[in-house]
Parts: sequence; structure tokens; C-alpha cells
Amino acid sequence: MDRVAAQFPEAVAERYVDRAGGAWAVIHAEWLPKVATFLKMDPELDFKLFGSADAVDRLHLAESDPRFEVVYFLYSLKRKEHVRLKVRVTETRPEVPSLTPLYRGANWWERLVFDFYGIRFTDHPDLRRILLYDEFQGHPLRKDYALRDRQPLIPERPIKDIFRGPGTSGVA
Repeated sequence: MDRVAAQFPEAVAERYVDRAGGAWAVIHAEWLPKVATFLKMDPELDFKLFGSADAVDRLHLAESDPRFEVVYFLYSLKRKEHVRLKVRVTETRPEVPSLTPLYRGANWWERLVFDFYGIRFTDHPDLRRILLYDEFQGHPLRKDYALRDRQPLIPERPIKDIFRGPGTSGVA
């Protein structure tokens, strides 16, 4: 993180170490693609493995502004180190630049965050729901999602039987 802070001093909003000893950096959203590119392409750092991405809804925390955090975990096989990045986004404009053009593995994770938290990823090649159906209303991992509300009923969609393998046709 020292190298990132030296290369992009205005990109890093905050740095800290968590209870488990993991180093974190809070990055301003507009700087995320440049910081991630630097982490991946710098031959000394070599953070080429995209581990995962997730989000945190900070609605009920004491410091809840901005409301959301998008969390990224990158790994360097060369250094055997993790880097943990956070990007904070507001409820009124929940958008983060996509890392999918840089890390193909970010595609599924960004779609998951979009589906469950409603955070949009600009320049994502295929930003659509990944686990919930298109007509689903709301984002179920947001803290203000009403658990007792009902989702609208939709007609069952026809599914084409593409493949019938052994044991599926009733013939032994």
C-alpha cells in the first residue's frame, strides 16, 4: 500500500490494519481502475489474481455515510500477499467503475453485488441479475429490504430440454 500511496497520493482516502492484521486501503471510486491496473501490472507487486468482491451495507452503523462499501480482494502469487481495497459509495449514486476489463474474474462478483445490493458497475460488459429473476423487486442484502414483503408472481417460463443424459429419460 505504500507504493500505491506514493504513486497515487490523491487516490487513497484512508489506510488501516484490521484485527486480524490485514492491511486495507479505502480508495476513491474514480481512482479504482488506475490503482487496480498499477497493482496488477507493476512487476514488483504482480497482483494478478482477482480473489473476490463483495459489498457492505453500513445503514445501521454509527458512521453510515456513505452507505455502501464495495470490497475487493486481490492476491499476488509472486509475493504471496493479499491486498484489500474498499470503495465507498453513496445511496443516492451507488456506482463504481468496473474491474471486469482488467480482471475477467470480476465479472461474476460485480454481477452478484449488483443483484443483491443494487450497486451499478460502469463499463461492465454484461451487468444484469445473476441469481434472482429479472422481475424481482429490490435488493435482498440491503439492510432496509422488507423481509415480509411478497414478490410479484410471474408466469412460469418454458424451458427447452436441451440435453437428456443417462437416467433422465426413464430408460436404464
